[in-house]
Amino acid sequence: MTVPVKITRAERTLQDLRRMAAGMKDAGHARRLQAISFVLDGWPRSRAAEFADVDRQTLRDWVERYNEGGIGTLATLTSPGRRRLLTPKQDEELHKIVEKGRDLDKDGVVRWRRVDLVQQAAARFSVPEVHPSTMGKWLHRLGLTKLTTRPHHPMKDEAAQQAFKDNFKDIVNEKLPSEVKGKGNPVEFWFQDEARVGQQGTLSRVWAPIGSRPPMVRDNRRANAYIYGAICPCRGIGAALVMASANTEAMNEHLKEISAQVATGAHAALICDGAGWHAKSKDIVVPSNITLITLPPYSPELNPMENVWEFLRDNRFAAQVWKTYGMIVRACSKAWNWFVSDPHRIKTIGTREWVVL
Repeated sequence: MTVPVKITRAERTLQDLRRMAAGMKDAGHARRLQAISFVLDGWPRSRAAEFADVDRQTLRDWVERYNEGGIGTLATLTSPGRRRLLTPKQDEELHKIVEKGRDLDKDGVVRWRRVDLVQQAAARFSVPEVHPSTMGKWLHRLGLTKLTTRPHHPMKDEAAQQAFKDNFKDIVNEKLPSEVKGKGNPVEFWFQDEARVGQQGTLSRVWAPIGSRPPMVRDNRRANAYIYGAICPCRGIGAALVMASANTEAMNEHLKEISAQVATGAHAALICDGAGWHAKSKDIVVPSNITLITLPPYSPELNPMENVWEFLRDNRFAAQVWKTYGMIVRACSKAWNWFVSDPHRIKTIGTREWVVL
């Protein structure tokens, strides 16, 4: 009978080793710990090696590694892989390049493609040109993905938008009637907007095989209607009308509908854009329980109703053909009623952290 090799480390008992081995996902590491536990239990080296399905010399090597460095030295070694071409600093610079966007005069492109970024990386960082798919992996590693852009007006003023959000409480307090503030009436926040819905529908994203371009029906006729919509995210309710045109008369009717939905004894701060038929109109008739709060110019991103319209276009208006104006009106009514049937959906889409009083 062969003499067992000696375990010189005493911080782990054989029960500890077997318990740790039982909970390991690394099968090779677990097998080595089991073998060490056999040696610690006094098994002959030949028997322990046979049970671990290795030769005696390999078992001796495991014991020597364990004696020298503990259980960590018995972990399965994995290859670190090929060294990354870009340093962490270059990764940050690539992220900034993509996030900043392109310049046609300077970069020669109006949007970044992976092949363009491959050339940019090669020129800026002096690395070999990689395959575009590799560049895609780099971008995903940096937390970047390809998204549909949201349009914004060239005259958009980000500073004005930020100031509106930062000073929203003061803006509302300044606009509210003194009797509302004096009585301490509860204030509801509503967002209002209108959207044109017509035979020239929209296209939406669908699941399809990679590399394909799935067809989607789209009418070319131009009959349309307007949805005047408003939501109160705090209460999870909405108010809407479908009208033939966008003008002050239609806005007045919508204000009446919103006024009827405001809670008894409450006052509504109605946040809307600066369209000519809103607060600027001389013929606008604002109910006594509503105060209009006008958004900064060219700031649709501050109005969650824009997200509501996008949601409805993707989920109710895309891939539809309406033969008559009446069909458009019925489709708009059905879509809005479906939307407001879920208060949680209204709250999720409409809530904004900066809307506080």
